[in-house]
Amino acid sequence: MNKLMIVESPHKSKTIKAFLDNDYKVIASMGHVMDLATTGKFGLGVDVDGNFQASYVPIKGKKKLITEMKKDVKNADKVILATDPDREGEAISWHLKNSLGIKDENYERVTFNEITKDVVLNALNNPRKIDEDLVKSQETRRILDRIIGFRLSKLMQSKTGGKSAGRVQSVALKLIVDRERAIQEFIPEEYWTITANFEGFSAALEKFQNKKIEIKTEEEANQILENLSSLFLVESVETKDSKRNSKPIFKTTTMQQMASSRLNFPSSKTMRVAQKLYEGVETKEGSIGLITYMRTDSERVSPEFVLETKKYILNTYGKEYVGSVKVPKKKENIQDAHEGIRPTSIYRTPESLKQDLSSDEYKLYEMIYYRALASIMSSAGLLNTTIILNNQDYLFKATGSVLKFDGYLKVYSKFEEQNDKYLPSLKESEEISSEEILKEQHFTKPEPRYTEGTLIQAMEALGIGRPSTYAPTIQTLKERDYVKVEEKKFFPTEIGIETTDKLQEFFSNIVNVEYTANMESDLDKIAEALLDNVKLLREFFDTFEPMVEDAFKNMEKKAAEETGEACPDCGNPLVKRRGKYGEFTACSNYPTCKYVKKEAKEVTEIMPCPKCSGTILEKKTKRGKIFYGCNQYPKCDFASWDKPISKKCPECNGTLVEKKNEISCLNCDYKEEK
Repeated sequence: MNKLMIVESPHKSKTIKAFLDNDYKVIASMGHVMDLATTGKFGLGVDVDGNFQASYVPIKGKKKLITEMKKDVKNADKVILATDPDREGEAISWHLKNSLGIKDENYERVTFNEITKDVVLNALNNPRKIDEDLVKSQETRRILDRIIGFRLSKLMQSKTGGKSAGRVQSVALKLIVDRERAIQEFIPEEYWTITANFEGFSAALEKFQNKKIEIKTEEEANQILENLSSLFLVESVETKDSKRNSKPIFKTTTMQQMASSRLNFPSSKTMRVAQKLYEGVETKEGSIGLITYMRTDSERVSPEFVLETKKYILNTYGKEYVGSVKVPKKKENIQDAHEGIRPTSIYRTPESLKQDLSSDEYKLYEMIYYRALASIMSSAGLLNTTIILNNQDYLFKATGSVLKFDGYLKVYSKFEEQNDKYLPSLKESEEISSEEILKEQHFTKPEPRYTEGTLIQAMEALGIGRPSTYAPTIQTLKERDYVKVEEKKFFPTEIGIETTDKLQEFFSNIVNVEYTANMESDLDKIAEALLDNVKLLREFFDTFEPMVEDAFKNMEKKAAEETGEACPDCGNPLVKRRGKYGEFTACSNYPTCKYVKKEAKEVTEIMPCPKCSGTILEKKTKRGKIFYGCNQYPKCDFASWDKPISKKCPECNGTLVEKKNEISCLNCDYKEEK
């Protein structure tokens, strides 16, 4: 039987093909093949006056691919739709079925949480049909995002300096703006601490006459210092055994947070590298997926992996290191269709794969691997000591802890700080003398600005967005110039603040945390067939559209910024305007006067042209996209989207170009990591 399997990416297809016999042909759709049209009312591609029927068209550049896939479908006895195991993947399969004309009786839908031979073959033995409720949920999300995005973006472009707005994007921006305002409005309060230093340790003043003490001024601190002597009485010594438990395996948010703080990876990079690890890496075993699916908000672990890992821990570290896995309690708004993020086999250690992975792949895989391994190891054992010292009824406290048994820290200490703090052996009623007693001034601080990690953490906690949306949302905020990043912290720009304020003025009951979180919950209910998607869309649109019309009518338009120059045609001031291709200077008397200033083009020379005697220049397309071409065009047709460099290819002496993470040759397959 001739079988056709369709997945999203060529890399994934290559990995899976290695597991299958010659009856199978595996091809890639390159992600989504269809998207909403831009026809109909407001260009939404949705029948907002009827039952919200969506109109779909092939994504730009996908028509040829669709035609080629139709030929493959025609030659196949059975089509297997094997896109990712989430709503987006389900929608891709649904679009493939419809756009390729696949009949109900001729297709099967399979999913796998990891791309390994056993899992892929097991999935093929347990096929199903497309889950229409999952598709409805994804389609409803897409329609909501289209309506809000198109209508609010057009409003922002016509009334403000903003470029876009969105259902999740605008709420995430509001979090950043609100935090910045809280920081600016914060009034620091002074307070003081007093610390007694002894040989080998220190103790902090906590109480006076068994009541918690707060020191507001330097005068109060000085008065206390005058009352103290250099001798301290040991009032109590308490030692207690405690345990430190390992953390559960990663989910999308915790992986992104830790990659941000430990590896300095932006969330978009983390997901890009994780995608490669999931889809497959060439190893001595062949091409194989190294981690489970990376878009998940579950921390569940399969019993098979737990059993395999316990055996590995027993044989590698000993029985005292074998722990137990706590089954995480399912939280509200959690999609638990598949596991958390873990290695596909505990025997594929990072060290054994180091030669097969790029530097970034190795760093992320190592982090995922040891998090999963540690989660199934025993707790670390600590001895905690607390000493209370009395000086004239002022009570000072010193705490320390010593690691008695490393447990999971045997493998995870690299990723979790563990500083032993020893305290001397003291006895109750013993007198000791301090070396010095110091006062120190402090001021209360506001909550810190968001980083990528803490913003994702906040979005998850508040129920805004889903694992697949966090990284794209943050990327959009950066690309729209709504935020700038300094020392890993988000600062809202003037445009970001203005956009937020205008949206809050007219859409505060929709662009807020509670409404957005409730919408996510409703989308989950659609996926579970508990809520009618048309009813949800109708209620939303009938509330939202009158607000948009009111904003178009009553929102005050931002005055254009004058440049200080006069129009050479009519004498009115020239102003800065924003257009489809960016900012430009034009007459303020438009449309009566249609003067547009021609800006002098800056020419950036890159290097001598490798094809002729000319020079490679940095150029821009009409849409503002940068490319590199020869100044002798059209005599010389050299052009590249990637920046050429003067270094020659070591294999063919061809021209090398610089990409985001690598340097590659335009003439051959040579690549090197940057």
